[in-house]
Amino acid sequence: MSFIEGLIEELRASAPVTRKLLERVPADKLDWKPGAKAMTLGQLAFHIATIPGVVSGMIQNDVDITGMDFVPSVPESYEQITEAFEQNLADAEQRLRAFSDARLAENWKVKKGDDVMMEMPVPVALRNILFNHLYHHRGQLATYFRCLDVPVPAVFGTSADENPFAESASAAG
Repeated sequence: MSFIEGLIEELRASAPVTRKLLERVPADKLDWKPGAKAMTLGQLAFHIATIPGVVSGMIQNDVDITGMDFVPSVPESYEQITEAFEQNLADAEQRLRAFSDARLAENWKVKKGDDVMMEMPVPVALRNILFNHLYHHRGQLATYFRCLDVPVPAVFGTSADENPFAESASAAG
């Protein structure tokens, strides 16, 4: 399996968990946030929904951040979040397939004008900024859920609200 095929498989494997998290976002709480410096629940969920497509597109070329504001987008509705996730999954797979071996052998740079702010091999950028970034924000979302008394789904193994292993064991017994 190629590196890119491995990433696509990981994206497909993580999608059901991400989808489950996004499905639990309370539509009536999109403006809620745990503190003054935090993103709102809607901003965080929308950010998670768009990471696959946006990041896989961003890493295709070097990025100049001059003039970018980095203010998280505010979704207009809960439906916009779930629709964005499905579209971004499809976009990410298409964009990942477009990575050439030559691009994978290069470094990806984030620049501000002529200053290089960050530089790393493209495969490292894909792993860190696409996947690790996504997993980090999924963890934040689970923490938001705990604050809002929303049941936290099992992400890796179990959560205090779900134990798929116990459910399987009791169904088998």
